[in-house]
Amino acid sequence: MRKMFVHTCCGPCATYPTEHLTTIGVTPTLFFYNPNIHPYQEQKLRQAGLIQLAQNRNLPYLIEPGYELEQFLALVAAKPSERCQTCYQLRLTKTAQKAKELGFEIFTTTLLISPYQNQALIVAIGQQLATEYNLVFEANDFRPGFRQSQVMAKEMGLYRQKYCGCIYSEKERFCKE
Repeated sequence: MRKMFVHTCCGPCATYPTEHLTTIGVTPTLFFYNPNIHPYQEQKLRQAGLIQLAQNRNLPYLIEPGYELEQFLALVAAKPSERCQTCYQLRLTKTAQKAKELGFEIFTTTLLISPYQNQALIVAIGQQLATEYNLVFEANDFRPGFRQSQVMAKEMGLYRQKYCGCIYSEKERFCKE
């Protein structure tokens, strides 16, 4: 079995990728680092969903301690239009650093399941970080399993969020003025 370090944004987005990876002989270790998620209660709900999934599937997981919301906001406040790129960079950098520190050779992210995320940008950042940290970034296109992941999350009783995570995406989702 190959081992892979998997940045995980939430339980629902990890349902299909973890099933797919284990089916092809990969043991995923789930990593929760998402300082972009606002408010704090939302972050804790998503974290709990990840833990629930990991325990249900007997998968190893790691929760990065703390809640670095201020760091995320400081990075994106000046250019909110570039927030997604900054967010991907922040989360994948921490993932690559942690993967290297823990002795993993391969990493990926569950962000690659969403049809709403910029797949090409995520892959470019992941590959750049792989080179920088002497790792391999697996650019798995999990999008074909997106709808299936929603069904699996519902069947497992996982908390399912209604927006990407940051305060900007929350505003876009709910403020229709």
